[in-house]
Amino acid sequence: MAEKPKTYVEGLAVRTAVLGKAHVERSFSRMTPFDAEFQDFITRYCWGEVWTRPGLERKTRSMLNLAMLAALGREEEFKLHLRASRNTGVTRDEVKEVLLQVAIYAGVPAANSAFRMAREIFQEIDKEAAT
Repeated sequence: MAEKPKTYVEGLAVRTAVLGKAHVERSFSRMTPFDAEFQDFITRYCWGEVWTRPGLERKTRSMLNLAMLAALGREEEFKLHLRASRNTGVTRDEVKEVLLQVAIYAGVPAANSAFRMAREIFQEIDKEAAT
């Protein structure tokens, strides 16, 4: 098996730190020949090239993702990154501020949907923590 490039190795480390080991393992366990190149691509470029850059802290990147995903209505990715925000140090109050910013610049309907999803995810997280 060929050695993976540095961007892949570093990207996998960041992807795992942000999204969690369980999520990354699930993604790879579901991988097929059809989407294997895509998984490699996002690990190298998204996580290994962009998320490893020194220009922004991981927490800032996380908040930017939440804003963009909410604005674009990308529900599944928004929920994924909302759960991951626990690993990047984003607080619930910061999520609220991000979503208020989304309401002004991307529209109230986008923020309304994101607030609803955030409420649901935070309830799930609280329920998990209580057990």
